[in-house]
Amino acid sequence: MPAVTFAIANQKGGVGKTTTTVSLGHALALMGVPTLIVDMDPQANATSCLGLEKKSGFGIYEPLLNGTNLADRVISSRRKNLWVIPSELDLAAAELELSSQSEYLIKLRSSLLSLKENYGLQVILIDCPPTLGLLSMNALCAADFLIVTLQSEYLAMEGLGQITGVVEKLKQAEVNPSLDLGGIVMTMYDSRTRLSYEVWQEVNRYYAEKAFRTAIPRNARLSEAPSFGQTVFEYAPDSSGSLAYRAFAREFAERFLSNNKS
Repeated sequence: MPAVTFAIANQKGGVGKTTTTVSLGHALALMGVPTLIVDMDPQANATSCLGLEKKSGFGIYEPLLNGTNLADRVISSRRKNLWVIPSELDLAAAELELSSQSEYLIKLRSSLLSLKENYGLQVILIDCPPTLGLLSMNALCAADFLIVTLQSEYLAMEGLGQITGVVEKLKQAEVNPSLDLGGIVMTMYDSRTRLSYEVWQEVNRYYAEKAFRTAIPRNARLSEAPSFGQTVFEYAPDSSGSLAYRAFAREFAERFLSNNKS
């Protein structure tokens, strides 16, 4: 079975997108699911969060522009069942260079094809930049599903409508007709505030079948772990953030993976 590919995206920064990509990826790996993280953000935060160095010429930039196989850019995360295609500083120039090429929306899809089918992976997670530029659009055109990280605030609902609208446009234009909204995960959730509860209610009212039951709480350990090059499961395994992401990974596996391991 080919790997299932997920773009983890939100056009707003600071909403837990990279934390979710890295934490979900490691949680799935701990469950025995062979997982690859593709860092599509020029800031390379997912790369750094795993304690890996960003080096020019070793990341996704050149294969993305050329549409060539990404297999030789895969590196070990030094964690069992978890691999990474790192970002690099040159990726910031890719938006401009892609726009001048033909089939500029499907470069990533072409490059990922061999990895999806030939290397025994079950899940590919693409960490998108906090914009809806050509890098994020390439991720959406390469993905089977979009996972949206949604902060518990009202303006986030407006952004959710925008990104789901992009999904529909890509489907209608038949650029990626099989793309679907896979789910919405609430991040930075504070159960003590009425605002968080009301946003949760709104999401469940309009996206009842897409909202994950697990919400990720505000937790200092989630913010601290990247500075040590560790995931939250290594840095603070008993923290509320660690427990929430483990629960989220189980729910994710139940929704998307057949014969998943718990």
